[in-house]
Amino acid sequence: MILLGACAGWSLITAAVHGGRPEGMLLAVLAVAAGYAGGRVSGALLPVAAPCAGAAAGLVLAVTLPRLSPGPWYAGPLGSAGGTAALLALAVGAACCAAWATGVPALRFGLAALACAAVPAGLLLGSAAGCVAGGAVLLCSLAAGSAHGRGRWLAGLAGTAVLVTAVIWAVAAGALPGGLAGAFGGWFPAHRVPQWQDALRLAGHHRGLGVGPGRFGELGGLGAPASPADGRPHSATLQQAAEQGLVGVSLLAAVFCWILYALWRTARPTPVALTAGAALTALAALASVSNALSFTPVTAGAGLLAGWATARPWSP
Repeated sequence: MILLGACAGWSLITAAVHGGRPEGMLLAVLAVAAGYAGGRVSGALLPVAAPCAGAAAGLVLAVTLPRLSPGPWYAGPLGSAGGTAALLALAVGAACCAAWATGVPALRFGLAALACAAVPAGLLLGSAAGCVAGGAVLLCSLAAGSAHGRGRWLAGLAGTAVLVTAVIWAVAAGALPGGLAGAFGGWFPAHRVPQWQDALRLAGHHRGLGVGPGRFGELGGLGAPASPADGRPHSATLQQAAEQGLVGVSLLAAVFCWILYALWRTARPTPVALTAGAALTALAALASVSNALSFTPVTAGAGLLAGWATARPWSP
């Protein structure tokens, strides 16, 4: 709660200095906090039913909400489809957590089938990233069943998130070799890399306080004239760096690290903790290359999953 409060407070400070609009950040913080509290309560009362219902709800939202579906103006797999991909990854994680939490073989099989069904749903929804992310979470969950400790696994997940973020920053800075940079750039729409470069440029000029929350669209140039004018660089870390400076990036990283620490200390079974960590790491990777965290159902779902995985079920 202290870290989330610091995120909200810092966005207000940077907005006061530069006249930005902190409402989006405040809404994201509120969604995560509410989701986490709801996950802790529902996970304590219904350790199997709550994540099962959450997985089903995530699938329904991914299918029914048009704002989370890829629009026709996106040529790559991670436009606004980043929200769909994130919901699918969280849904797979919730279903696997519920499967590991139950001791009934038939119910575990049904929940595993639900998780498996969510993976190809990404292809049906036009989000290849959702299929890949969901498949990665499912494979990590299967591997977690034979894990004897969780510290090294969670450290590996943290390293994966750092690696993805570092690669995106290297692409934006032009620090990768030409062939490798071209290969990475080919995975995204043509305007995406220029957007990241704009964000990195602003971050370099305003390292302390950034340019203010919500102001990237005014100052960043949006990369290319044909890019969607949503005012975001489609990278959570680069957006934080550009709009809220290094402190904003540090707070975002601290929240993720605290979640992994809470999963390391949780009394829930190790497969549950590692599955939730894998799903949240997949979300972090998607957020590094898309606008996944711009959708309230995604941020609330992340809080819910973290709450379910760290809740202490009440004994009868």
